[in-house]
Amino acid sequence: MKQQTVHQVSFFPRFFPVNCYLIEEEAGLTLIDAAMPFSTKKILQVAAAIGKPITRIVLTHAHGDHVGALDELKALHPDAPVYISDRDARLLAGDRSLDAAENDFPIRGGVPKHVKTKPDLLIKDGDQIGSLLAIATPGHTPGSMSFLDTRNEALIVGDAMQTKGGIAVSGQMKLTFPFPALATWNKYEAVKSVRRLLEFKPSQLAVGHGKMIDSPIKSMETAIEKAETKLA
Repeated sequence: MKQQTVHQVSFFPRFFPVNCYLIEEEAGLTLIDAAMPFSTKKILQVAAAIGKPITRIVLTHAHGDHVGALDELKALHPDAPVYISDRDARLLAGDRSLDAAENDFPIRGGVPKHVKTKPDLLIKDGDQIGSLLAIATPGHTPGSMSFLDTRNEALIVGDAMQTKGGIAVSGQMKLTFPFPALATWNKYEAVKSVRRLLEFKPSQLAVGHGKMIDSPIKSMETAIEKAETKLA
């Protein structure tokens, strides 16, 4: 059996779930996303229970509910480099401006205004971060990234998909939890990105909002088909 390496840290799971993840490496932990401003204590408690230090902080994208505790965590772990895509580094700095090819779709969602932390490393598609493969998945934001644990094909997608309210591609409205859809930059790019994620044959799907899913391929395919039908 392949090693379980993904530890979900969830806040308000029944009502408004916001998730971040600790990825277990041999000598430390990679934190994917920094959740809400009040999230530091629980993140550190889970890390302590695992028994390893946080050695990296990796961001799927720069919305406020994914970077809320970043400044506090970076202050507590000054040697842990912060990774984000080059495109979403601009959002992290509060810059909502668009590139020429993006002008048909405005930036949506809560872009932080007062984050002090600057990224240490800008990542691009295909980069390797410890055991994680970085995969560009634009759609929810222009620079959204997903991460595949190459040891066991666990896939952490940020808000490229949601499972709260039912599994859906970013941009597809779920009436019982509409917030990821309302915060999506480009729902057409989002579908293309999730279809690409299927090529990696994920064994597990970990999202920013909702429960993790094991053996998610069929559920992902259904969500993609529904999204493509609506967009057509």
